[in-house]
Amino acid sequence: MRRVSVQEFVSLDGVMQAPGGPDEDPSSSFRYGGWTAPYFAEADAAAGDFMARHLAPSDLLLGRKTYEIFADYWPDHAESWPGIEEVTKYVVSTTLAEADVAGSRWRNSSLLRGIDDVRALLASEGSDLKVIGSSVLARSLFEHDLVDELVLMTFPVVLGEGKRLFGPGAAPAAYELAESVVAGNGVVFAVYRRAGDVETGTVGA
Repeated sequence: MRRVSVQEFVSLDGVMQAPGGPDEDPSSSFRYGGWTAPYFAEADAAAGDFMARHLAPSDLLLGRKTYEIFADYWPDHAESWPGIEEVTKYVVSTTLAEADVAGSRWRNSSLLRGIDDVRALLASEGSDLKVIGSSVLARSLFEHDLVDELVLMTFPVVLGEGKRLFGPGAAPAAYELAESVVAGNGVVFAVYRRAGDVETGTVGA
């Protein structure tokens, strides 16, 4: 079976909206698009190595809005993400038409209609899947307990508004820390892997 890795840039208060630039996702009058940019200007070698390893191209599983942003940008900038044109891009949408995806400039794109299609994809043969951005899809995957790995790049900033990674419907789940790097500018890069159910107890008992 394929595994799902959700990979996100997040603020200290869990916001994941528009990390890359002001025009990336201004929905709901979000004012802080591009909030990661100042930190990347000061990135060190450890951060660069982590990013290179964990954001290396593999098949992508994306929500509609992230897919449309990526499909508009990456065909013209593929040299900045070597291999991205060759992997399969799966977009989960109930509003896109099959022809829109099949005829996309972004090669190797395929349309899924919902969580049942995602489950069928996970049961098939193929590479593991990375989810980037795609806030609605990511929350749905957490709700249905379909996330095997969580790669968080947490930036030392509180935004106070914007789309958040976790919603109230997330299925309870335990994760274990598999890797972590703290950059000199305070960005924390961490990999968490699914580790069973949530356990409870009494502190000090």
